[in-house]
Amino acid sequence: MNMQLYQRSHLFIDGQWVTPAGRGVIDVVDPATEAVIGHVPNGNEADVDVAVAAARRAFDPLISVPERRDRLARVIAALEKRLPDIAEIITREMGAPVRIAQTVQTQVPLAVANGFAAVLESFEFEERMGNSLVLREPYGVVAAITPWNYPLYQVVAKVLPAIAAGCTVVLKPSNEAPLSVFAFVEACEDAGLPPGVLNIVSGPGRVIGERLACHPDVDFVSFTGSTTVGARVGELAGQSIKKVALELGGKSANVILDGADLATAVKVGVGNAFLNGGQTCMAWTRMLVPHNRYREALELIEAAVGRYTVGDPWDPATRIGPSASRSQFDTVRGFIERAQGDGARLLVGGPEPVRDVGFFVAPTVFADVDPDSELGQEEVFGPVLAVIPYADADDALRIANGTPYGLSGAVWAADDDTAIAFARGVQTGQLDINGGPYNPLAPFGGYKKSGIGRELGRLGFEEYLQTKSLQLKDAR
Repeated sequence: MNMQLYQRSHLFIDGQWVTPAGRGVIDVVDPATEAVIGHVPNGNEADVDVAVAAARRAFDPLISVPERRDRLARVIAALEKRLPDIAEIITREMGAPVRIAQTVQTQVPLAVANGFAAVLESFEFEERMGNSLVLREPYGVVAAITPWNYPLYQVVAKVLPAIAAGCTVVLKPSNEAPLSVFAFVEACEDAGLPPGVLNIVSGPGRVIGERLACHPDVDFVSFTGSTTVGARVGELAGQSIKKVALELGGKSANVILDGADLATAVKVGVGNAFLNGGQTCMAWTRMLVPHNRYREALELIEAAVGRYTVGDPWDPATRIGPSASRSQFDTVRGFIERAQGDGARLLVGGPEPVRDVGFFVAPTVFADVDPDSELGQEEVFGPVLAVIPYADADDALRIANGTPYGLSGAVWAADDDTAIAFARGVQTGQLDINGGPYNPLAPFGGYKKSGIGRELGRLGFEEYLQTKSLQLKDAR
């Protein structure tokens, strides 16, 4: 384990590490020890303006496809070399257990990056439609605003398709986990991107994020974070009629239909709900179980939760590390305390801290959760699972669709056809069918208050392209 302090005193703008106009620094805290492990610049609006100007100068709307492929390949190669170091940083800055940091937190972003390379290799940027030639062109200057829970993944999911499309980027990382993002930018520097193609400005969201969202020279804002902040980003971006993609909150349902393999559905469902300490927007945080199998399901859940050890994120046996910050720790404990007051039955865990030092919350399960209660409706973003019984398939569908969100979820049934038929009625952007594996080429995004637009694969790539139609005299 590397105990160095990560001292970041410069921003990367126009191909150089520059002294920021903003004063002071933002401390980065290890949530397992509560010790300051580094800092990043506290940028201001002037820094945003300089970065956007650099991105605007670097933007070439006629950039060739071979040049885009070359840039993307160089970035992926440079990033892959740095993944072990980035994994270590992620464990330190946001508490991801080392087994998660070395796999989900870093190898999944690499798979996503290679997915974009595959898309770019075969994508047709020109298409004939009758007497029209339809062109797909780079959108322009992109503002990418990313969260702390999967710091590398979220950056890769925005910056890599932007580069592949021929866009230029100003990147604003979270304040809780920015160090891994600076390491990503160093990889892009190693890759030799032209000056201004990628710029990073760290600082307060209400300053940096808001300036990016309303900046007249930003063409497209891609934001991942809370629904409340996403609404503010959309409001500001709308003032200058710029494109917005929002990947926001979720309260996803894991629907176990009668006849499903209950043991497998529960085991996988608990693991999904607690992945990354529950700090996952697409976590299946509501488990819906038929009445006639409810007692059996609760017994299986208790047994499964017992395998989720909480502790030192550097211990390979640890499956749940700390909440990423004091604020998140307090938020999760507040949800647990209020759920107890709302009448939900505490099955496992509770609000008491697991350790004297660090932001550790026990994996917690509530049974008999009212679907309309706070715990049944709102995103906790911690290791808290709500178990809800239902009467029949119609009741299950009503409950599954009965929140403001629609990001992810799962359906388990005796066969895929039954599960797919049910899934067609669920208002959500992505559903796993009987444990179907993650696919980095499949589009990801939400219905309702879970967002606008899609990320990943071809559809995620197309978000970064404008469409132009040339009407020709003669049709072919």
